[in-house]
Amino acid sequence: MSLDVYLTVGEEQVFEANITHNLGAMAREAGIYTYLWRPEELDITKAGELVEPLRTGMAAMCAEPSKFEALNASNGWGTYEQFLPWIAKYFEACAANPDATVRASR
Repeated sequence: MSLDVYLTVGEEQVFEANITHNLGAMAREAGIYTYLWRPEELDITKAGELVEPLRTGMAAMCAEPSKFEALNASNGWGTYEQFLPWIAKYFEACAANPDATVRASR
């Protein structure tokens, strides 16, 4: 099972990314689970609304890597080393396309 996130501008999909659900606990610890997995529950519809939460989550993860590495999936499917770059790419796409519509599929 996985999370798929999409950013669209009009009919054009400008970003798409997929990551394992095994990273849910790590996202919760970073304070960004709902922003990533359930943005609609926060009434987030535009990518620009994710920029600051993602920046804050990445900063938390960078400040204490060992805390987050301890949450790595034991089967290797979902690690800090995979998740942080994934968030960074999503952050960059959101910052570059602030008016894009956000959609998450779980």
